[in-house]
Amino acid sequence: MKTVAMVLFPDFLLLDMAGPMEVFSIANRYLKPDDHYVLTTLGTEPGPLRASNGVSVHADLHIDQACDGYDLLLVPGGPGAYNERHPPLLDWLRHNASRSKAYGSICTGAFVLGHAGLIDGYRVTTHWHYIERLIKAFPNTTVETDLIYVQDRNLITSGGVTAGIDLALSVVAEDHGKKVAQDVAKVLLVVMKRQGGQAQFSPLMATVAPQETAITRVQNHVLEHLDESFSIERMAGLANMSARHFARVFAREVGMTPMEFLQGARIDCARALLETSELPLKTVAFKSGFGSVRHMRFLFGEKLGLTPTQYREQFS
Repeated sequence: MKTVAMVLFPDFLLLDMAGPMEVFSIANRYLKPDDHYVLTTLGTEPGPLRASNGVSVHADLHIDQACDGYDLLLVPGGPGAYNERHPPLLDWLRHNASRSKAYGSICTGAFVLGHAGLIDGYRVTTHWHYIERLIKAFPNTTVETDLIYVQDRNLITSGGVTAGIDLALSVVAEDHGKKVAQDVAKVLLVVMKRQGGQAQFSPLMATVAPQETAITRVQNHVLEHLDESFSIERMAGLANMSARHFARVFAREVGMTPMEFLQGARIDCARALLETSELPLKTVAFKSGFGSVRHMRFLFGEKLGLTPTQYREQFS
């Protein structure tokens, strides 16, 4: 038998806990009793713990009553993970993660592990919306921006919310083979391997800053005229700067090159049209400024891991 423990704290995300635990529970239906997963929830406080959606959960044990190490120790995400520190939990994790065969996090639970000093030197991921925040908070960690889940030695982390199911399915496949994991996925009506990564859910274009500057004026002009052709020289002319100076200032203020911004804006525009309209791909490509369906298809595959048609089928 393998022991799996999920640590709960105030304001955790309920689906981060329920999704993976359901995978392991369903897997038990296909396993011999001696191979079952033994599931435990551990609470940082006595009594019920309120999740971020208002549902209260009574953990099986307080962390002070927990075993000295598990086969897999998991931490969910939620507002309580990225807005609070929970010092007693951090101390407990530092002690028990090293005594567990493997440990990991679901979604923004990576912040809890980070504050406990358990992700330095590792490759990790988290919910796409919190990627930049995680990168800035833990500079000694390599943060993967597009992967659904990442396993690095004895640490496994997942992207946002339902990606915890993907993480758990990968654990089941490693422990008991792909067939068992596939059977569990069928029960849950999910796929074993998703098309594309987290990038398909996150905007590629950086938000335009609210204050008016030469750079933001160029950004807004580009966004309003995406069907037109733009070069560094043309954008620099709109800012009354030389091309070299404009590129340098743009990268400093926006965090990406002008052409990266343009490309991201076009992909985001095309995504919005694919999600909300039934326009032909040729029209979507024209309105987004790609010039051709072929070029749009190439960039979608490069940036999102999907074709425009696949994207429309998943999100329309």
